[in-house]
Amino acid sequence: MAPNNNTTTISGPPGTTPKSPKPIEGSEAQRMRDADTMKKHWRRWGPYISERQWATVREDYSHNGDAWRYFPFEHSHLRTYRWGEDGIAGISDNHQQLCFALALWNGKDRVLKERLYGLTGHQGNHGEDVKELYFYLDNTPTHSYMKYLYKYPQAAFPYEELIQKNAMRSREEGEFELLDTGVFEDNRYFDVFVEYAKHATNVDDVHVTITVHNRGPETAPIHILPHLWFRNQWSWKTTDFGTHSCAEDEDGVCESGHSDTGVTTDMRPDIKLFNGKRSTNSTVLETRHDKLQMYLHCEAIKGQNAPPTALFTENESNLEALYGVSNNSPLCKDGINARVVNGNKSAVCQTHGTKAAVWYQADIPSQSSIQIRLRLIPEAELDGSIDFFGPSFDATFKARKSEADHFYNQVLAKVPADMQSVQRQAYAGMLWSKQFYHIVVKDWLEGDVGQVKPPPERKKARNHDWKHLHVDDILSLPDKWEYPFFACWDTAFHCVVLAQIDPWFAKKQLTLMTREWYLHPNGQLPAYEWNFSDVNPPVHAWAAYRVFKTERHEFGTEDRLFLERIFQKLLLNFTWWVNRKDADGLNVFEGGFLGLDNIAVFNRSESLPTGGRLRQADGTGWMAFFCLSMLEIALELAPTNRSYEDIASKFFEHFLYIADALSWQNDDGNDSSLWNEEDGFYYDNLVFPDSRVVPLKVRSLVGLIPLFAVLVLEPSVIAQCPDFKRRMNWFFENFDFTKRNVAKINDPSKGERILLALVPQERLVKVLGHMLDENEFLSPYGIRSLSKFHKEHPYIYYVGEQAHRVDFLPAESNSGLFGGNSNWRGPIWLSTSYLLVESLQRFHYYYGDKLKVACPSNQPGPLKSLDIVAEDIMHRIIRIFLRADDGSRPVNGSDAVFNTDPHFKDLVLFYEYFHSETGMGLGASHQTGWTGLVATMIQTAGKNCQRYSKCIK
Repeated sequence: MAPNNNTTTISGPPGTTPKSPKPIEGSEAQRMRDADTMKKHWRRWGPYISERQWATVREDYSHNGDAWRYFPFEHSHLRTYRWGEDGIAGISDNHQQLCFALALWNGKDRVLKERLYGLTGHQGNHGEDVKELYFYLDNTPTHSYMKYLYKYPQAAFPYEELIQKNAMRSREEGEFELLDTGVFEDNRYFDVFVEYAKHATNVDDVHVTITVHNRGPETAPIHILPHLWFRNQWSWKTTDFGTHSCAEDEDGVCESGHSDTGVTTDMRPDIKLFNGKRSTNSTVLETRHDKLQMYLHCEAIKGQNAPPTALFTENESNLEALYGVSNNSPLCKDGINARVVNGNKSAVCQTHGTKAAVWYQADIPSQSSIQIRLRLIPEAELDGSIDFFGPSFDATFKARKSEADHFYNQVLAKVPADMQSVQRQAYAGMLWSKQFYHIVVKDWLEGDVGQVKPPPERKKARNHDWKHLHVDDILSLPDKWEYPFFACWDTAFHCVVLAQIDPWFAKKQLTLMTREWYLHPNGQLPAYEWNFSDVNPPVHAWAAYRVFKTERHEFGTEDRLFLERIFQKLLLNFTWWVNRKDADGLNVFEGGFLGLDNIAVFNRSESLPTGGRLRQADGTGWMAFFCLSMLEIALELAPTNRSYEDIASKFFEHFLYIADALSWQNDDGNDSSLWNEEDGFYYDNLVFPDSRVVPLKVRSLVGLIPLFAVLVLEPSVIAQCPDFKRRMNWFFENFDFTKRNVAKINDPSKGERILLALVPQERLVKVLGHMLDENEFLSPYGIRSLSKFHKEHPYIYYVGEQAHRVDFLPAESNSGLFGGNSNWRGPIWLSTSYLLVESLQRFHYYYGDKLKVACPSNQPGPLKSLDIVAEDIMHRIIRIFLRADDGSRPVNGSDAVFNTDPHFKDLVLFYEYFHSETGMGLGASHQTGWTGLVATMIQTAGKNCQRYSKCIK
């Protein structure tokens, strides 16, 4: 049920004959099969709780769309969320009805540590930034075993210092991080490991351990409060669920009744202290819900006689603390915080509520640890006959860990231990980054019954034209703190990685984005919640075919139904692109933002200050790439359904028109070409209202993206599609322009091989001359997003007296463009680097060793074939994460703690992007998302990386 580790390339032609992989054996593989076929719901419980729900767009009901200020961190412990929940190392069911997560208190913090803290987009000198230390250590596809590490200071958490010090820093300076505050000096912190293990046969039986290590030099107190709560759904419904009272009738049932609104009153869910027979050293919480009847068994800490104290409150907003008005409930969301931190005993109930915690307290000696054991299970200890924490508890953890090791031993590349550790942590991050994502845009815009009516400005607020969008799914997210929402083109890259370990989930993600409750009626895919109408690169078709091929190649399974379904929906998306983004009908596309944030001279999501419009090299390159991806899928499906041959012909011809428009002057003299012969590079063109055309000579990824569009048509594939072949030959014979956009090689053993590529061979060599030049794009750690040429030669374009400039910035952005929290003017990004690697492999698949180039191109040396160049780029990227000779990892920069401390040095963070000259991680620190592509690169090039001594000495 999982791939073997014999992958050698990350590309190939359609119709590749499936190999016969050695089937992956073991319990985790069987659980995946059972879940995939819906025999058992092994994925019901998982790490689906966000790490930041506050300050998200879906929780923003402001008049001006300022989500950061409307729902700040300071409100998060007081105010009920509308659309989801957050927590530390949390799990929930797949509809996030019942949640479990960790909370801590060191006796000094002003609030419980219930959720991760970070700076908002307004507070950080580079935008939003989480200011915590936490790590995803392990996870399996069915979440049968999961491990998470949180590092908690023993001193008061420096909330104010982090705000103040970052506010004093400019965009040119680095960020002031948690380690910089000194709260971890002398190792005065706790390592808190949270582990989950599922029962061998019961999908709803989840074993939990929380192990707390005192790394400091002295005994230190700790309060550990595992939380169990229901997501508040009752406040937003047309049904009034009534209110709880701490009083109960003699049967132990909460008081409830009819409201004075005339709306039917139903009982809301409840968590109460279980009063049945139980062991004397445990506390048991019982949930009441129409769909989930669960019990949380909480064992006393070893050596302590008394079981933990149960605290109950309501998941209701504290309106009095927030706004100075009366509360709807005497107990509020912050009740447990008020009890533990402030000593307010009246803030909680001792018997029941919709939010509960079990309160453990301990003094942990220096260099010692304690462990807490809990069990979430749909069974109570009704007769006292079940020993929930007997030998079977530890045996379950031992078995699940062993099964996880067995699974990954069959999945991971056969490479040295450090490289395997990076790969496994990358997969863990991908799996931990699943989240329950919920929004109904129509309800979000109009507001809820019984709530304050939204301001009138919201009728035309962001996303007002996406009223059909209704999301209630488990999604793969880029980063559950900095980007706790789906981003459509990120998702595509996630799925390429996820397909290596869980193709079912990968296919599910891609399919969801094209379903009618996501896809706009006009065919546009939703971008992300800040603006669903933004335009992301069209990578969905490419990802769908990559996932299909990975499952076939690695698992021996061919899901043609998946491919057919998603192809039909992507036809709608392709039509949207053609109708909306080709303003002149010249097959030269705009696109706007296209995911590359600040890469251009102007903000491409807004009207140009010059007037007119842009003809975008990347927009056109992406569309050609989209065309070839759709052609590839059509040719895959055509042998078993001849109707796809007609569609294949359509995409074949459309690609040729785009290729001609990008690179050549039209026969009628209308020059739409974006190619600059003098520079040997592709540039955006600025088209003025009077039709003047000015190339914007910025050497960036924009000019490399045309390389993505490359496809080899093999004779064996064409032979299976006779109608397509006839149409193709007719097109060649009747349109002379095709001769300059198609390459052909007659292989005596195979027949005529055809290369479809935006960039012909002569221009390919010129573009690669720039890309592989260490003084331009080629970094020791991958491909720079902007040529280093612009370090000494910034590009400046004047509009009147206003200078618009592009400087080479190897690290963070120096402007607030797109929030200032990302930078495409120099750093390394794995998403685009991965596509460049795949393109080189495809070019090599056609040219073979007949085409060789210098790499690096600015140094003398033997020429290399393009597959070796692709491998070299992957080696450079992999090197970012690996331990060097001195023990440091480039991703950590010069941070001595991360590089040398025994409790840090094996932990790897997967950042959003990387300093082009040092490899240091930048941006979102837990964006395993597309940075998880390093796992795929290790799978592909890890063995050779060792052999050629590029990454490991």
